[in-house]
Amino acid sequence: MSAPRMLPRLDSVNRSFWTGGADNELRLHYCEDCQNFTHPPRPVCRHCLSENVGPKAVAGTGVVDTFTVNYQKWHPKAEVPYVIARIAIDGAPGVYLTSNVVGCEVDAVDIGDKVQVTFEQQDDVFLPLFEKVS
Repeated sequence: MSAPRMLPRLDSVNRSFWTGGADNELRLHYCEDCQNFTHPPRPVCRHCLSENVGPKAVAGTGVVDTFTVNYQKWHPKAEVPYVIARIAIDGAPGVYLTSNVVGCEVDAVDIGDKVQVTFEQQDDVFLPLFEKVS
């Protein structure tokens, strides 16, 4: 999509997630005490309440858990239709990212499709988007 996206405000907790794309890494918060991932990033583990959390790079692959196709032109520069999908992240049980599946026709996307992260840079933010893996 060529329309500018609303960007998150970067802070000490979420910066690694939103800037990992500069190194082509999808980084999720990981608890060293209970070995669970937490998303969205937060300063305390949602599983065990430990403060021993920080960013950890994951493979950046996943599976389309569910999706919808948006036909509404919410911005004058938006290219429609586009896919909004919930991606189950490989190697991070219980972590789902809501993102877009790009690089293919909208009718080519289906539940269960394997996907790989790709990043779209806007300012200092690298937005994680996903492409189908053939």
